[in-house]
Amino acid sequence: MDSYSVLREFADSWFLIGMVALFVGAVLWAFRPGASGLHRDAAAIPFRNEDRPAADAKAVRATAKDVRS
Repeated sequence: MDSYSVLREFADSWFLIGMVALFVGAVLWAFRPGASGLHRDAAAIPFRNEDRPAADAKAVRATAKDVRS
């Protein structure tokens, strides 16, 4: 048998089974019961430290200028 046929047989059988197992494992790991707090925390990242409305552009530039100096 040439190498192409051997690799093709491997890809059609064991590699496919391995990739399906890896996918199922990743899904189970992502939806495990203890991960809900981590997912909730990651979902709230854009809203962290947001206790007031966004400042106008002039105030943002002034703050950025102060930080740079």
